[in-house]
Amino acid sequence: MPIHRLNHAVLYVRDVRRSVDFYRDVLGFRPVTEMAVLPGAAFLQAPGSTNDHDLGLFEIGAAAGPSLAGRATVGLYHLAWEVDTLDELERLRGALAEAGALTGASDHGTTKSLYGRDPDGLEFEVAWIIPADQLDDQARSARTRIGRLDLDREKQRYGGQTRGGVGISITG
Repeated sequence: MPIHRLNHAVLYVRDVRRSVDFYRDVLGFRPVTEMAVLPGAAFLQAPGSTNDHDLGLFEIGAAAGPSLAGRATVGLYHLAWEVDTLDELERLRGALAEAGALTGASDHGTTKSLYGRDPDGLEFEVAWIIPADQLDDQARSARTRIGRLDLDREKQRYGGQTRGGVGISITG
């Protein structure tokens, strides 16, 4: 059987408590193990996940330098998490902005994305994916460019509570 999804990601962080606080308070992840069990480590589950854990965090200390991936070394550019609705994407835009973590927003045609950085500068994306039954030529052709995200316009077009996503976007 082939690989069919990413199970979890593990990040090295300077301060595991600070990172847990960020992922919990801003993105809604919840710790699934007590850090006392594994000092300097935490495992978190995404709010809508049934996975054992979606994110592992391992503390390497305050003296750790920033990631140079993509600037001076090869490495991971970013992780991308999916939300069910444009209303949730809008809510997260506010939470990320309030935390000083929002770095951008883009319209990729079939996906509507926010970009941010965690306290260690590690980049991530949060995206809403147009459901398959609402894909049209305009959305498909826009995949060849990156445009400015207008969440109000997208909510008018698709509805704030319309469920999107890969899980329901399989076309025959």
